[in-house]
Amino acid sequence: MSSFVICINNDANPASLILGKVYRVLADAEAEARSMVRIIDEDTSESDGYLYPASMFAPVELPAAAQRVLTATGH
Repeated sequence: MSSFVICINNDANPASLILGKVYRVLADAEAEARSMVRIIDEDTSESDGYLYPASMFAPVELPAAAQRVLTATGH
């Protein structure tokens, strides 16, 4: 899985996920094995992020400058 994903389906969690927004993926091999991704969503109170079905996201490759900004802001 890419280090960043874009939300392509927020039907189950419209309050937590913004359709079309890029999110940083947190490493979690157990989640990946279950076809899930761990991300920090709009509720940033949980520093370990939240699990969502991987099918709700598409991997994206970002330029290094964009990666630095998203990593520094915790998104």
